Amino acid sequence: MAKLTATQVASLAKREPKKHTDGGGLYFCVRRAGSPYWMLRYSHAGKRREATLGAYPALSLANARLQAETMKKELRDGRDPLVEKKKQELPDIRTIRQLFDDWHESDLSRRLQHPGIPKRIYTKEIDPVIGTYPISDVTPREIRRIIQRVVESGRPTIANDTLMYLKQLFRHGMKLDLCHNNPASPFTATDAGGLETSRDRMLTPEEIRHAFQIFRDNISSFGRDNYLACCLFLVLGVRKSELCEALWEEFDLEAAVWDLPAHRSKTGTAISIPLPTQAVEWLTTLKGFACGSAHVFPARRASKRPHMGPDTLNRAISKLFGREAGRKQQPPNKMGDLEHFTVHDLRRTFRSLAAAEGVPSHVAERCLNHKLKGVEGIYDRHDYFEERAIAHQEIANLISTLT
Repeated sequence: MAKLTATQVASLAKREPKKHTDGGGLYFCVRRAGSPYWMLRYSHAGKRREATLGAYPALSLANARLQAETMKKELRDGRDPLVEKKKQELPDIRTIRQLFDDWHESDLSRRLQHPGIPKRIYTKEIDPVIGTYPISDVTPREIRRIIQRVVESGRPTIANDTLMYLKQLFRHGMKLDLCHNNPASPFTATDAGGLETSRDRMLTPEEIRHAFQIFRDNISSFGRDNYLACCLFLVLGVRKSELCEALWEEFDLEAAVWDLPAHRSKTGTAISIPLPTQAVEWLTTLKGFACGSAHVFPARRASKRPHMGPDTLNRAISKLFGREAGRKQQPPNKMGDLEHFTVHDLRRTFRSLAAAEGVPSHVAERCLNHKLKGVEGIYDRHDYFEERAIAHQEIANLISTLT
């Protein structure tokens, strides 16, 4: 069969819908709606396939033949042209930053309840060092430099987390065949922040009295909102993110209830938290500080996040202990001999105080928004709201005499 000519193609483009062969599997396809196009029919691995080459007249007869010959050469080399075309359409991932963006979008944001945590660590600790590096250029020496940079800033836990996310990041690269080894795999916690042991720090009533007195003595630098946040952590026993990211719409101060939604609860289950009278007063004061913000603790300065940062309160507490990350000259220790504590230690202190006040274990565990374990957790769906309200009020009454 004779091959088509450019004149014939121009004429056929105006006629009724039909596929016209040019020989060798190349077809000129005229359709009812839309521009005519070129198509190559071929067989690969025992299957008949069709590949669209491009629309006419943008793709001329000569260029369509040239493109068809290129694809047939790929076939002779054992490669499927359609597969090769799909490879070219894949997102271009060359740098570490592009690799993380792909990992965050395709995996972390779908799998994790709080994908912002690894993103924050990548942005602060990893990207400034190797973000623009080609993936294959990263060696264990760069990994060591990143880890040492965090360790020297006095944040061993963040150093361990950074190493963990580096290993996972390059494992993602290996899945995509973008690198053939993991430069972070030889490193262990010993090379980063060291082996972490479970903290058991809790404050005694006398330590609470002393710490909050120091807070008040330095209220202009520590901040009244920080002070009230610490009070709320002590009487509510909630997790740091649950309070720091809280929205006013979650609170009914008249009914004295905080409805924590499932998507912000670590357990993934919504819970109604009874508010003692002192907490309602503190929250009313905070509403005046918020100046119309949707968040109970709005961001202090221009930031991508609209609420208080995850490290803000711990850094404010540590500063009073004479510890300030990133500063060669440390501030004075105003806490004296008091052992250092964190926001999470206030949550643990709530649990200890609840036990001391005789609150039943299963009620105290629900106050902490812990799922009950074992058979009790399976069959007991009672939320103990009234019992929790009494427990929170008892702790608040005790705390009020100390703070």
